[in-house]
Amino acid sequence: MLKLLLPDLRVDSVLELTPQRLASLDVRGLLLDVDCTLKRYSATEVSPEVAAWIQQLRSAGVQMCIVSNGRNGRIARFAQPLGLPFVAMAVKPLPVGCWRAARKLGLARRQTAMVGDQLFADVVAGKLAGVKTILVRPIHPEEEPWFTRLKRPLERAVLARDVSSG
Repeated sequence: MLKLLLPDLRVDSVLELTPQRLASLDVRGLLLDVDCTLKRYSATEVSPEVAAWIQQLRSAGVQMCIVSNGRNGRIARFAQPLGLPFVAMAVKPLPVGCWRAARKLGLARRQTAMVGDQLFADVVAGKLAGVKTILVRPIHPEEEPWFTRLKRPLERAVLARDVSSG
């Protein structure tokens, strides 16, 4: 059960996922969460640094698809300026959204990674979908809705247990 909750990789920011690092992991496609992963919760677009990172990955041939539990209209308004395909209302932690996104990219699951800030949504969805999982530190977690903040202490406990068993 614990393996379902533990990411394959933990990073402080998506900016650490360089084309070289992804190549070393045999990752050619990223399934990207939006809120607190690519942008702060209260923002409507990514920072200039994240926009440049997306362009860097695109130039290196890394494919990307947004996977969000958000509603279609909101996610479309976010993804379209970035030129990224998306799966909205992904019902994470169920794997169906990840499967749909991986099909859009046309990549094998073993070459794909789900990137997100939540263990109980992003990591579990990725694990159930059979893709690699990358947990990022949330951007400005103080802006998160109450139902997300409610889960954070349990996430910290799971991650602390992983470190102590390590």
